[in-house]
Amino acid sequence: MRLPRLPLRVAAVPAVAALALLAACAAVIDAPLAHAATPGAWPPAWQDPPASPQDYGTPRFDAPQASHCHRLPSTREVPGGGQHGNSGHGDRTRELRRDEPARAALEDRASRRAEAAKSVAPSAMPAAPAGAVAAAPAPADAAEREADLPLQSAPSSIAPRQRPRHETVTAGLVDDNADFGAYLAYRQRNAGLPVRDRDVGERYLLEVTDAAGRPVHDAEVAVQRAGRAEPVMWARTDTAGRAWLHPRAFLAPNVSDRALGVAVRKGSAWTRATLVRGERAALQVRLGVAPIVQRPRLDLVFMVDATGSMGDEIAKLKSSMRAMSQQISQLPGQPDICYGLVAYRDRGDAFLMRTHDFTDELGAFQNVLARVQAGGGGDTPEALNEALHETVHGLSWRTDATRLVVLVADAPPHLDYGGPQYDLDMQAALAKGIKLFAVGASGLDPVGEYIYRQMAQYTAGRFVFLTYKDAADPGSGPGTQTVHDVGNYSVQTLDKLVVKLVGDELARLSRG
Repeated sequence: MRLPRLPLRVAAVPAVAALALLAACAAVIDAPLAHAATPGAWPPAWQDPPASPQDYGTPRFDAPQASHCHRLPSTREVPGGGQHGNSGHGDRTRELRRDEPARAALEDRASRRAEAAKSVAPSAMPAAPAGAVAAAPAPADAAEREADLPLQSAPSSIAPRQRPRHETVTAGLVDDNADFGAYLAYRQRNAGLPVRDRDVGERYLLEVTDAAGRPVHDAEVAVQRAGRAEPVMWARTDTAGRAWLHPRAFLAPNVSDRALGVAVRKGSAWTRATLVRGERAALQVRLGVAPIVQRPRLDLVFMVDATGSMGDEIAKLKSSMRAMSQQISQLPGQPDICYGLVAYRDRGDAFLMRTHDFTDELGAFQNVLARVQAGGGGDTPEALNEALHETVHGLSWRTDATRLVVLVADAPPHLDYGGPQYDLDMQAALAKGIKLFAVGASGLDPVGEYIYRQMAQYTAGRFVFLTYKDAADPGSGPGTQTVHDVGNYSVQTLDKLVVKLVGDELARLSRG
């Protein structure tokens, strides 16, 4: 509900009457009104009209609304053969039919053959025309070699690794929200890196519970400035009923509002609270709703860098997928699992990204994963921005689900392309209740580490990193050492670590 704006002559009202009028208005705003069904009607304006227009745009997004994923995987592809400088989206996106595995397999074989043909100079190969989807399959050898060679002739800065495939892969993790002081110190040590930074130094924990004090999962949260119905930030609570709020990450530097309105709703129940900045580190909100007893839903996406340096990690993911899935399906509550996959490379490669929307058919999902091959690349940064945008906005996320993304990659995003940017999409991920678990593979540089930790910390995920017997030599095999700027971490095999992360999230759901 938006209160009517009072005319300027209200200043002539006696002081006592004015105070009474303001009290009445406050009572109306704070009353437990029924939420209107009209889109955009919630939340209502909070307190007085603002003195100036709202600063900082809020990322646009559609709330999760899918009800199921009982279907075979559907695939969208954005070709990578266009010139650097266009967005890689729009009319170059195509749908791959569910009965078209042969075409995808052909292009994946092209990746393998292109890797074997590294001795052929890129300049000797004809460049693919801008916007081309794919060449005709014949003649096979020439077409397949051409498909994955980048348009740029720059050699890859990441040397191929010689580890045998399917060996044990070990990894450690850090929780930068649990050890927030250490994370801020890490950011200070790395100030000045070429990243899209967001100031998270000011942080508040929002906790939402029901009438019995149990956590409320997937409650919608809107943060507002005084007098504005349009929020400056959105979030959704996780399985523990929590969300981290970072005012300086979404407010312009010249905004000094000491108080922010926080509106929270779940279903038809909603309430509001006031966040007074600098007063308390946590804000508790109680909703009069009880958690629904049901089988927990899990939407799990693997977002995979499929460029040439990622062959070992992709092979391990394939070999361990069935065991991981079986262990996850046997977690308490036996979750209803939907699997999604976004594989990406870079501009100039056979594809920019391939998106495989959610399915509950594990066998079909494994077939899709089996067709992912490492190939292409060139310069170090990859199309991570575009892939994250597609992951957050392009998949059919379900309502009332635990939504997790496992990113497995070894390079930062291209920040020079324009188009989607990771800092806006990590904000949109929090708005949709998506946690990012960023797995840094060998070769991840300091810029990549900083960005991966940004995305994980902001969405309350974790930063995961592969470990080796000799930190400086990925070929030394599994071990406990890493080159990353981390401390106080434990090490497990990567597949067990993924299962543990999922299990920790689901264990906090209120059931029964």
